[in-house]
Amino acid sequence: MAQKNRSVSRDEPLPDAEVHSEGFRQTREAQRGALVEDYVELIADLIEDGNEARQVDIAARLGVSQPTVAKMLTRLCAEGLVSRKPYRGVFLTEAGHKMAGESRERHQTVEAFLRSLGVSAETARIDAEGIEHHVSAETLEAFRRAMQRRP
Repeated sequence: MAQKNRSVSRDEPLPDAEVHSEGFRQTREAQRGALVEDYVELIADLIEDGNEARQVDIAARLGVSQPTVAKMLTRLCAEGLVSRKPYRGVFLTEAGHKMAGESRERHQTVEAFLRSLGVSAETARIDAEGIEHHVSAETLEAFRRAMQRRP
C-alpha cells in the first residue's frame, strides 16, 4: 500500500543553517553527557544513602552489566569525576560532586515543573530523567518562574 507524501506546514521558515545546526549540536552534546551525569548522580545517591557506591550496585540500579559499569568507571576516573580504592567502592571527586549537584538540581526542577502541570509522580520522575540532560538554563529558569506564579 502506497503512502501519501504529506507535508507538515510550518508557521515559520527554516532558520539559517548555522542557527539550525546549533540545536542539533546541543542535542548531541547533551546525549554524550547524559550517561556520565546519570552515573555520577547515582554514585552520589548511593553514597548519600549511607552505602558505598559499589560496581555491583551501580550495575543493578542502571540495569546494565558489571563490565559495562567497569568501562564507564574507567572513563569517569580518567575525566577526574570519581576515584576508586582497591576493595572499596567508588568515590566522587570535587568535580564529581559538583556535576552530581547540578544534575540533581536540574532533575528536581524538571520533575517539580511536570508535577505542577498535573503529571503523576512516577511519570514525572521517569520523564525528568531524560529531559534534565537536554534542558537549557533559560528553560529551567522559565520552569521556575512558571511554578512561582502557580497557586
